[in-house]
Formats: sequence, structure tokens, C-alpha cells
Amino acid sequence: MKKILIIYFLPVMILLTVSSCKKSFIDDTTNNNLPNSVSASLLLTGVLTNMVDLPDGAYSSSTQSSMVYPNASNKDEIWGQYYIYNYDYYGNNTYDFDPGADYYSTLTNVLAMESKAAASGGAAVNPYEAMGKFFRAYFFSKMSLERGDIPMTQALQGLANLTPAYDTQKAVMLQSLAWLESANADLTQLIANPSVGGTGLGSTLGGDIFYGNSLTQWQKVVNTFRIRLLIELSKQSADPDLNVPAQFASIIGNPTKYPLMQSATDNLQYTFISTINTNYYPQYPDIFGQSGSRQNMSQTYVGLLDLLQDPRIFAVAEPSRYQVDTLHQSPTAFSSFAGADPGLDLGTMYSNAGLQRYSFINRKRYYSTYTGEPSIQIGYPELMFNIAEGINRGWASGNAETYYIAGIQASMASYSIPLTGTYTAYFYHPAASSTTGVADLTNYDTYNISVNWSTYYSQINVQYASGAVGLKQILQQKYIALFRHSGLEAYFNYRRTGVPNFSTGPGTDNGQRIATRFLYPLSDRTGNTVNYQKALASQYGGNDDINGIMWILK
Repeated sequence: MKKILIIYFLPVMILLTVSSCKKSFIDDTTNNNLPNSVSASLLLTGVLTNMVDLPDGAYSSSTQSSMVYPNASNKDEIWGQYYIYNYDYYGNNTYDFDPGADYYSTLTNVLAMESKAAASGGAAVNPYEAMGKFFRAYFFSKMSLERGDIPMTQALQGLANLTPAYDTQKAVMLQSLAWLESANADLTQLIANPSVGGTGLGSTLGGDIFYGNSLTQWQKVVNTFRIRLLIELSKQSADPDLNVPAQFASIIGNPTKYPLMQSATDNLQYTFISTINTNYYPQYPDIFGQSGSRQNMSQTYVGLLDLLQDPRIFAVAEPSRYQVDTLHQSPTAFSSFAGADPGLDLGTMYSNAGLQRYSFINRKRYYSTYTGEPSIQIGYPELMFNIAEGINRGWASGNAETYYIAGIQASMASYSIPLTGTYTAYFYHPAASSTTGVADLTNYDTYNISVNWSTYYSQINVQYASGAVGLKQILQQKYIALFRHSGLEAYFNYRRTGVPNFSTGPGTDNGQRIATRFLYPLSDRTGNTVNYQKALASQYGGNDDINGIMWILK
């Protein structure tokens, strides 16, 4: 009987063993306590986070190290000649460009976002699909502005195509403009009739960290960005395929079809949070002691503010203590503000900075809190100057001066500078016996400064003039408004127009030249060699040259 029991029991054991062997490695390693899929809304949040360009370099705060920005260029303010290093242990002011930004991983997440939206009830036209078109235009055009021709049409195919061909820069810009036109059309449908977007989670936008899921606000961003891109194409405005003037005039002339930002409340801006240490402003009280004097203001920027007798200088900078304490100038005199020449050898600049011969960034505004100021990515002041520039160039009818004034006044308002009245300036000047830090307002000298718009605007260098003079004024004021905002836009505008004049010298390296492009990524050189070499041959004489002239600049 015992033998019989064994015989019958053995097949059962064999079946159990075979059954257990059919469990996969994935089954054994999946943690059921964690989510194993990502929603479209969560992917959107990640993409939006990755598009942010913050001031003060990529590695100076926990905020930036948590973003994609460390993979991008981290010297936007240096290359814009706003705020520069004085000690080479921490950084330098050279134009020895690296490969710049790489957004292909982010764009892969855009594809995943669209796929998740479609799988969760989104129709052919849905909010995520419309946003996806904007993201494609934003990221592809940005990478192209840095490098020239880039993989686009054959990109993002994964293992199906590891060696994508490069699209010409012209093709990238044409496609980006087409995506923006289509995104605007889709958003128009979705705003007018939300049911067009389908049913379920894929039909309704979620995860928007900027506008609380408002498609109306995003439509303004789409068209405002399109104006920026058209301005970037000013040197190719005669190209019949691009038809830049007609596109510009169409947008400006039809605000119902192409709504644009109407005020600073429409800004696409990243707001910092004092209660979350990964969302601090890049400069904050805890790091002031180690970073507060590593950099000083640049003469390119401060000199322009001084030339224009611009009250924004009292908000963004502090007077040179050498000018005030040694030469006994008034701390509110424009001549008391001094920036360093970016072309200076760093040894000389470091010595001068130690003698307090330069202005430092305004500590009250940028160091005394954990939130600083919102970081504008695409903003209303810039839009006003871009429209003024297009009208100045004859692309559309209108009054360029009206937009020019609106841009200046919006920029001043962002610093709480009144058109007429009093602005209170704070300059860090602690007593020798002070034991408190940069957050303590008793460590600041305060000054009430009279501001008068009419007086400011009546200056010959400020009041708008037509033609080439007016164009230079527009570009100068846009440069001032872009301080600490919008990533490389100030550099791109200089590269395109030569305004303002950028300084060079031993400190900027690169043969005392301002580089004109970024290198291609190492992965292109090693993993897509044939197409990489074709792109170099067709654009830059076969060399990956940071001084090469890309199509958009010809």
C-alpha cells in the first residue's frame, strides 16, 4: 500500500515542479507594491521639468542637479556675459563650448506620453498630442540652434534605427514651425470643444506644473514661442520656403486665431518653493558663504545699464565698495556700479574682486531667500521686443515703439520698479561685528531712489528711433530683460545680431573669439560616425568646429 501511494504521489510532485518552472524572471522580480506603469500626466510633468533652464549654472544647487539640465550647457549666464567667474577653481569664462543640450531621452518620453494618452481614452486630437507637437518643436529647434543639422526624421526609433540620418537645419526649422501651427490648431479645437479630446484620462491634461492644466495658457505659449523662432530666422527671412515675414504678419494680425501672451501673468516660468530643498532657488542663504563672491557682474551688462541710466541696476547689482568706501562716491550713483571685462585674465579679475572693485549680484534679491525670483523660460517682455523687432524689420505693419515700451515697462515691473515713484534698494553691507547672515535685513544699507519714466525714456539712447538705431535699441533692451532668464536666448541674440557688443580677451579663450556653435555629442561621433561625418562635411568643412557658421547665421 505504501508503494502504491508513492506511485500516485510522484506525478503530482512532477506537475507542481513543472508548473513552478513556468514563472518568468519578471514575475519573480516584480515588486507589486510599486507602480509598474506611468501615466501620461506623470510623463508630462517630467518633460516639463526637463525643459527648464535655470540661472547660475547646472551644479550649484540641488534644484538643478535633479533635472536634465546637468546634461546641458551650464554656463548660460557666462556666455551671455551677465555674471562671470573671478576664480578659476570654481569655473571660468571661456567659450570652449561642449556638446550642449541633449533632449533625445526627453523626446522619447514625449512619445511615451502620447502613447499612454491614446491608450487611456485620448482621441486622435487630444491635449497630450497637441503638447507633444509643441515639445518636438521646442526641443528639436533648441538642439539645432546649438549645433546645426541634427537627427530628427529618423530619430527616436530606438533599436530599429541606431544610426539616424541628420536633417538639415532648414528642415528642422520648417518642421518645427509646422508643428507649432498644428499644435495651435489642435488647441483651438480642444478649447472650443473639450469632448474632441476623447474620453478617460487621455482626454484631459494633467500633471502641468506651470499653468494648472490650462490649454488656453499653453496656446499662448505655443504662439509666443513661434514668434521667437521666427525672429531666430531673421537672417533667412528671404527664404521662400520659410516665408518668415508672412508667418510673422499672420500671427500678429490675427490674435483670435493665434492668441499671444498679454501680460507677465502669462509667463512660462518656474517658481521655486522654500519648503522643499530640491526646489530652492539656485542661490540661497545656506550657500552664500561659499559662493557669494565667486562671481561678479560683467561689464557687458552693467556697462549697458550704466549707459542708459537704468534703475534696474539697483535691483540686480550692488555698488562697488571700492567706488563707495575708497573713492567716496554715492552708492546710488550709476558710476559706482562696475562690472569686470569678461576678457580679463582670471588672475587679474580675482585680484580686483578681492579689492572690491566690482559690483556683485544683489544679495537681497538673489541670496536672502530660498525662492529668489521665478525663472522665466518664455516670457511676455521678450515677446514684446520680438514683435517690435519684426515690425522694425518690415515684416508686419504696426507701431514698433508701442511694443518696445511695453517690453521695457514689463521688465521694470518684474523688479517692482514703479513708472514714477520711489524704489527701495538694498545693498549688503554688514558691520564687521555682525554674526548674522545674508538673510538678516539689518545687514543691508537701504536707499529710497526716485524713479521717473518720462525722464528715463527721454534719453537719446532709450527713446525709440526708427531703422537700424531703433533695432539696436530693441536688442539692447531685450538683452537687459533676459538677465537670469530663458537660458541661452541672450547668447543666441548676440550671435545673430552682434548686440550688445561682447568682450573677448585671454579670459574668454578660443583665440579671443565668441564661439558660434556647440559640438555634437560624443555618441554621434562614436555611434553614428558615417552620418556624423556627412553632416560635418556638408556644413563645416569636415570639422566639428565651435567657430563654424551654421545655416541659420548665413
